Amino acid sequence: MNIQIFGTKKCSDTRKAERFFKERRVKYQLVDMKEKGISKGEFNSIKQSVGGLESMIDEKCKDKELLTLIHYLSDSDREEKVFENQHILKTPIVRNGKKATIGYCPDVWKSWE
Repeated sequence: MNIQIFGTKKCSDTRKAERFFKERRVKYQLVDMKEKGISKGEFNSIKQSVGGLESMIDEKCKDKELLTLIHYLSDSDREEKVFENQHILKTPIVRNGKKATIGYCPDVWKSWE
């Protein structure tokens, strides 16, 4: 398994995901989205794996103005705007190769083992 966890240190679900893999002694790579972010290729792979851009956007994020703007943009512009402003994505995003999950999903992660 090649696990990548994209999230922030302040996100409790990201910390729970880290704990999940630590307890099972599964090696993972943590990518702090405040420091680095997701590359364009990873972004597209995750989007395809989780069923589209809409499932990636956190409707409860603090940036309500940006969220409203995104809802009124065309599809191609929406994707570019979300990529540029990754702080509105739900976390954690956990990748295992081509598979990915959004949020805390231990049942799915168990099936990866």
